[in-house]
Amino acid sequence: MSKDLRAKAKALTLDRLMQLRDPEGHWEGKLSSSALSTAVALSALALASPHHQKLIQDGVMWLAKTQNKDGGFGDTDRSKSNISTTLLVLATLHITKSHETHADTAKCIRNWLGTKYGTTPSEWAEAVRKRYGKDKTFSVPILNTLAIAGLVSWEEVPFLPFELAALPQSWYRFAQMPVVSYALPALIAIGLCIQKNRASWNPLTMGLRALCRGRVLSVLETIQPSHGGFLEATPLTAFVTMSLCMSGEANSLVVKRGVSFLVKSVLVDGSWPIDTNLSTWVTSLAVNALAKSGELSKLSGREKLRDWYLAQQYQARHSYTDAPPGGWAWTPLPGGVPDADDTPGAMIALQELGQPDGPWRRLATDWLLGLQNRDGGIPTFCRGWGKLPFDRSGTDLTAHSLRALYTWEKADPRIGPMRKRALSYLAGQQQKDGSWLPLWFGHQDEPKENNPVLGTARVLAAYRDLDLMDGDQAKRGVAFLQEAQNPDGGWGGHKGIDSQIEETGLVLEALNGLKFSNDLRIDDLRINGQNWLARAILSGGLQESAPIGFYFAKLWYYETMYPVVFALGAMGPETDPCSAPF
Repeated sequence: MSKDLRAKAKALTLDRLMQLRDPEGHWEGKLSSSALSTAVALSALALASPHHQKLIQDGVMWLAKTQNKDGGFGDTDRSKSNISTTLLVLATLHITKSHETHADTAKCIRNWLGTKYGTTPSEWAEAVRKRYGKDKTFSVPILNTLAIAGLVSWEEVPFLPFELAALPQSWYRFAQMPVVSYALPALIAIGLCIQKNRASWNPLTMGLRALCRGRVLSVLETIQPSHGGFLEATPLTAFVTMSLCMSGEANSLVVKRGVSFLVKSVLVDGSWPIDTNLSTWVTSLAVNALAKSGELSKLSGREKLRDWYLAQQYQARHSYTDAPPGGWAWTPLPGGVPDADDTPGAMIALQELGQPDGPWRRLATDWLLGLQNRDGGIPTFCRGWGKLPFDRSGTDLTAHSLRALYTWEKADPRIGPMRKRALSYLAGQQQKDGSWLPLWFGHQDEPKENNPVLGTARVLAAYRDLDLMDGDQAKRGVAFLQEAQNPDGGWGGHKGIDSQIEETGLVLEALNGLKFSNDLRIDDLRINGQNWLARAILSGGLQESAPIGFYFAKLWYYETMYPVVFALGAMGPETDPCSAPF
């Protein structure tokens, strides 16, 4: 492909990114509609606020229109059918009393379930438990919703020890919670719901839970954001709302706030996304992409954008996760929680925007260093909560944190030991084929729903920044990417998976500007990838975001900005002699 066509693809991508920028100077992005979010939101409204009949009817109609041809439901309109979303939609049809008016939709669902998982409630319950394993973060809310709908017996719903929420927050890490840290509201509300509908046979347990009821309800009210949306997330807020209604708390302040959030967050087509927005996260991605592509000078209002970032840094201990001050969430909205992907993202963005130092840096460094687990890795929200997904260390989070901290290593003697332990963790997590598996991003076409291409690219970006690309681990990682490259030049989530802009862009961004020995054929790797990326952009690929990411255990979404920022970040400046310029 000619240099002119690659330059045209870069210009098109840059223009698209600037078109997506908000008048306020940052990016908000747009999350896909979610059948799962829509289903549970409708169930919650039907139980807590049935007078919103128009919203309920419109939402049910949207669900019926988005049913997959096979009869099941995926999380998005580009997702494969899965057991969780399909069962939740069926539950919603019953809870909203729409299963007769939409009898064809319900029939197709049951046919799909019968073909894949069986026809009995016990078979459905077992399929849900099998999908999530030991982690009850999502399996219990699903089973709880099915029991509310009368589709499975309450005996199929495991108890949740909601009484643990009565402990001081500093004790949570020792309590071996059966759910991840961000799901504390679900532990309380769903635990109360199960106890109400499936009372424990143990009188001591019943007595303890009765004593703790008032305390845990107070905790729930305290950690709920003022606007009602836990984590800005429709699924979590809806699960909490419907569960409290079925626990005898329909008139509580938490329910009223939850209903208000759900009503205000519905989209114009009658659906709900999984979250309000990822504004902080996608803005960080945009700033980094502009910097990597050599186009940051075209970003106006950088001082205002720096102030926007600084205003979002948490200055006090977070009431939800008990996180100390210093971190950033994925959004500036009240339901955000500081985490170890958005915090490094904001730190790197501030450096790129010309704010390399200040009180914010010390606070952010303290926050990240304090998050490091015993294994040397970095978890998402809280140190030491457990081994469940999202509370365990993640290779992508660890790599991102290293990238955010490395420039200050000489000025802060604490970073050196952290770096050593983090690199040891990454070395131990490298797979036999040379790849790394990320925690927060998956691929729906990979058999285990992992995304080793994305995970490897994110780790190699850290090795690149730390000047470690000559080591054996980095070379094995590059060799994995070489093996995973498709004949067309692009990358999917793994070898043999169709090429996508997201993965291809991340791989190229990690490899651009690097020199390798000839045995890795790195130049061919990059040039073929860049040519595929340019072709994909010029054929309209920027408009086709792919479902990506794990969220709430196994929840898929897509974000309109992902292909744009990941593509632009791959397009190195033309003055870089080590890359094939666009």
